[in-house]
Amino acid sequence: MIAATVLVVDDSATKRYLLVSWLTRAGFTVLEAETGGEALTRLLEVEVDLVVLDVKLPDMNGFDVCEKIKTDHRYGVLPVIHVSAHAVDVNDRTQGLNRGADAYLVEPIEPDELIATAQAVLRYYRARQRAELLAERSLRLAETTLAINSAPTLPALLAAAAEGACDIFGGPVVVVAETSEGESLAAVGKPASVRRWAVPGHRVAVGSLLRTDDPADWELAEWPPGETVTVAAARLRIDRPPVYVAAPGSSQTAGSPVLRQLSQAVAAAVEAQRSFDEEHRIAVTLQRSLLQARLPEVPGLDLGVLYEPAGAQTEVGGDFYELTVLNDRLLVAIGDVAGHSLHAATVMAEIRHAVRAYAVEGHSPGAVLELVNRFMRTVLPTDSATLCLLTLEPGTGRIRMAGAGHLPPLLHVDGRVEFLQPRGPLLGIGAPRREELELTLPPGGTLVLYTDGLIERRDVDIDEGLRALAAASAEVEPDLGVFCRRLLTQLTGAKEQADDIAVVAVRRR
Repeated sequence: MIAATVLVVDDSATKRYLLVSWLTRAGFTVLEAETGGEALTRLLEVEVDLVVLDVKLPDMNGFDVCEKIKTDHRYGVLPVIHVSAHAVDVNDRTQGLNRGADAYLVEPIEPDELIATAQAVLRYYRARQRAELLAERSLRLAETTLAINSAPTLPALLAAAAEGACDIFGGPVVVVAETSEGESLAAVGKPASVRRWAVPGHRVAVGSLLRTDDPADWELAEWPPGETVTVAAARLRIDRPPVYVAAPGSSQTAGSPVLRQLSQAVAAAVEAQRSFDEEHRIAVTLQRSLLQARLPEVPGLDLGVLYEPAGAQTEVGGDFYELTVLNDRLLVAIGDVAGHSLHAATVMAEIRHAVRAYAVEGHSPGAVLELVNRFMRTVLPTDSATLCLLTLEPGTGRIRMAGAGHLPPLLHVDGRVEFLQPRGPLLGIGAPRREELELTLPPGGTLVLYTDGLIERRDVDIDEGLRALAAASAEVEPDLGVFCRRLLTQLTGAKEQADDIAVVAVRRR
């Protein structure tokens, strides 16, 4: 038996009584109306599943009422069964069906015939509604899957899943997953809020699981009174924690296929994001291990460095710096190997060690660049890099500097800022070297070296970036580490940078 509410529309009290009695005994909830106008009004006031409609009514004929129901979106999609003792010929039945009726019964009507017809019509409409609902949800599931796979971070992924699920199921949904560090996060609502929250302990095997929980176990969401919570859990690997999606039980169709698919889509996206985060953490750890671990202590000089890896990529990059004391001089180098990959990091390490080795032999900055260039063309013929190299005598402030395609160092003295120009072709190509630049760093003067990630933007001319750096360097903090960090914040803003950034600052006391 199909539970449903039926509206019987007939101006004959006797016939209406019979129809109501038959339908009520069959288990239907029955409402009544005497005219077409009354029927249309009632349909806007109450939820009805089926209309049993007489063709001959005092205010309008049943054909017009049926057509109104079928064409006006306010009435939804309602099945209509015509009953008639007057319009009984083929033309009448044809007109009734052509104008939207789902069945046409001619009196005298047998009770069993009426009940069977009502149930058949309702079965068809409910199957159609389920198919339409599934199609609509499948479309929104596809859109949500695209959104979660486009999310740049795990919190953004969970937020996209929660918001998409709210659209799919029309109610509060909670999405829970763990980060690569083991922190459990939950997203709920639209717009979604993401917070730390752990699912009460349940064993979930590899695969998917569907269960019904008490709303009290999922207090993150405001569930309607009397609601149950249907939870889909998906686990892709035994060494990974499951992902959970919890939705109102009343929103689910048999077997909850869309909820299951959503949990599996979220699990797959979370696994990819976790792998990305783990690789990124490993890459950054490797990258930092290739850089200088400690700064030397040099009497008469203050030093500050900053290295910030690109936030949008897992590959290690080629930015590097070097500060090493050689007898009575400080060797300072900063460079950038082309590309972002493990190979770029390897080349970076080789260049850094080559610079140190040639400098230890006593070569001047220009000669070191020449030797490093020869080394690269012999051992690394397909690679290129930029480099700025200098030696500084702390006692006198004397600087010898050479450049290989790198950005110009910035000199700050007594509030005045200028860019030095140790120009020369980048490393890895056959071209003549430029002469070394010699200058003196006065007491209180600060020299700033940097890589292109600090000033270059895809949509901004590099000269604009250099002007911004000069303005930001008009004042230098006593702590050069604080100064370097401020440059990063001021020049890159809150946006995730697309390139590595290295900054070296040297001040003579």
